[in-house]
Amino acid sequence: MNRACGILLPVPSLPGGYGSGDLGKPAHDFVDFLSRSGQAIWQVLPLTVTDGALGNSPYSSPSAFAGNPLCISPDDLVAGGLLLRDELSGHPAFPEDQVDYGPAREFKEGILRLAFSRFSPGEEYRVFLREQEYWLEDYVLFTALKGLYKGALWNGWPEKIRARDKKALREVSGDLRCELDYLRFTQYIFFSQMKSLREKCREAGVELIGDLPIYVNYDSADVWSHQSFFCLDGELLPTEVAGVPPDYFSETGQLWGNPLYNWNALKKNGFSWWIRRLRHSLSLFDMVRIDHFRGLLAYWAVPFGDRTAERGTWRPVPSEDFFSTVRKELPSLPFLAENLGVITPDVTEAMESMGFPGMAVVLFAFGGGMRDNPHIPHNYRRKLAAYTGTHDNNTIEGWYSEDASENERRTFLEYTGRSADGVSAADTVIRLVLSSVAERAVVPLQDYLGLGSEGRMNTPSVPSGNWEWKARQEHLSVGLSQRMANLAGIYGRKS
Repeated sequence: MNRACGILLPVPSLPGGYGSGDLGKPAHDFVDFLSRSGQAIWQVLPLTVTDGALGNSPYSSPSAFAGNPLCISPDDLVAGGLLLRDELSGHPAFPEDQVDYGPAREFKEGILRLAFSRFSPGEEYRVFLREQEYWLEDYVLFTALKGLYKGALWNGWPEKIRARDKKALREVSGDLRCELDYLRFTQYIFFSQMKSLREKCREAGVELIGDLPIYVNYDSADVWSHQSFFCLDGELLPTEVAGVPPDYFSETGQLWGNPLYNWNALKKNGFSWWIRRLRHSLSLFDMVRIDHFRGLLAYWAVPFGDRTAERGTWRPVPSEDFFSTVRKELPSLPFLAENLGVITPDVTEAMESMGFPGMAVVLFAFGGGMRDNPHIPHNYRRKLAAYTGTHDNNTIEGWYSEDASENERRTFLEYTGRSADGVSAADTVIRLVLSSVAERAVVPLQDYLGLGSEGRMNTPSVPSGNWEWKARQEHLSVGLSQRMANLAGIYGRKS
């Protein structure tokens, strides 16, 4: 592709009047904003179902496939004749600058059940059910069973249900028929609205980049329905769990706690679950960022029950066979590899062999060893996606004023030729990224707005208070649009 730039912004963080941004007018208006602003990229975070009990993280979901009903547009339900306009007027007074997960979920649940009561299935709906059956039926049954069993983890369900006895599942499915139909409906609406958004992006010339978490939750439809694909013991508990060793983000590593894949079983099955998952993501996005890409070469296995990730061990993946299968089944290979953290030569070789661009994050550039640091702009390659920061970083201004060490601030000023008096760290780093040779330059919206740590999206290892930042409508001003377009033009990235 030609030199391009764009914005990192999760869908729930869009301006919107129903407690969360959504796939309707807020998303379509944002695409228009990007187009006016000379931007050709919109990168989002995972759109799978989130859970308040897990901190609302988009990286912790009960399904690797299902879409998040929180992102469904109420206004589009009105336009589709499933709701009346005045039926949306009774919602709570949602905060303007914060995703209000609990009340927003409750409100969406109410209007979706009302819309479902008026829904008449047509051929398009029946096609959706046929095409998505391989994941949809497991997801809706899992979700309905979670309700039936009062939220209990699946390994605590009745033995025959836990073991997926076919007769027992048929019987309980009959009892839950109405709930299963409702859950199918919500997924149909989500994916219909997502299809419309992708068409909007194509018309506007905006590349939509999605995000694929490498792991899934233990308490998920995926693990329950594919138990042999995960490393579980005789009690159906994980033998080891996922994480990463100590790194920039945490001195004790990150303990994610997800069950690990049984790669031998996946290989015997032709990696079919992974291929379906990748293909499913590509049906929604132009390009997909694979989170923690190095986990497809080797993964950090932490003993189940440990409180930190320090005692983990690296274990190999049959990566040559896996990537060979991916290349055969998905030959266009529109993937972006998240290659941050501990990266070994085999990871770099796999990326180069597959033609996957990697990532560079400027905020990682000033901690020392600049000669060989892959995050410093003078070391960038063209086939790269360069970022000011990610969803796991503080904002630029927050980093400069609160997180950066004295040495990092001094190195930053020396590298950029700036004075400590009156320095705009955000503007300086944005220009570093845009002026680099990297073909893709991506900036979180909070950095264009010059926000401090109040705009931070996530702090790793902190269980609550994350994923809540939400843009206000006035943030997407004419002045910001003109500034972004001007910078894109200066650095040869204007779409």
